[in-house]
Amino acid sequence: MAPRTASFKLVLLGESAVGKSSLVLRFVRDEFSDFRESTIAAFLTQTVPLDDSTNIKFEIWDTVGYKSLAPIYFRNANAAVIVYDITQASFDKAKSWVRELQRQADPNIVIMLVGNKSDLKASRKVPRELAEQFAKDEELLFTEASAKTGDGVDGLFMSIAKKLPLAAPKTPGSSGVKVANTPKSEESQRACTC
Repeated sequence: MAPRTASFKLVLLGESAVGKSSLVLRFVRDEFSDFRESTIAAFLTQTVPLDDSTNIKFEIWDTVGYKSLAPIYFRNANAAVIVYDITQASFDKAKSWVRELQRQADPNIVIMLVGNKSDLKASRKVPRELAEQFAKDEELLFTEASAKTGDGVDGLFMSIAKKLPLAAPKTPGSSGVKVANTPKSEESQRACTC
């Protein structure tokens, strides 16, 4: 029997130039470029196998870093990835994105805090322990990753996939979860060795 595919809306949030688009392009296309223009908004999908019977299809909204537009993107989102750059003072901004989601998003949203550019350890400004403690206090998922090297990128999305409410998905439209049986050969499916 073909595995079912459950679709979930995921939004990427964070300040400009922290690497949101680079993370998602590494995940979806396994690509990286040092020279990327600022994103206005982009929509990409990626399907990963959760287990033998279920695939997770991420419907990823890569957003511009303007708070005024954010509610448009995270309406009906099942998950959010909030990105900061470990080499910049973008961590405080990431914390304010968390507060924004806690205030306006669905209370069951899965939130992952990601410290990007972990390959630049010599330029680190944000101690990992500080971010880990904040994530623990706020009951968020947390990891560091590098869009440049790919380190931790697949793992962060798989961590989110494992936390999504698969046990009793609601009807399409009520929670953003859509379930369908999909053949394993689906073109966008990608094996994740996390």
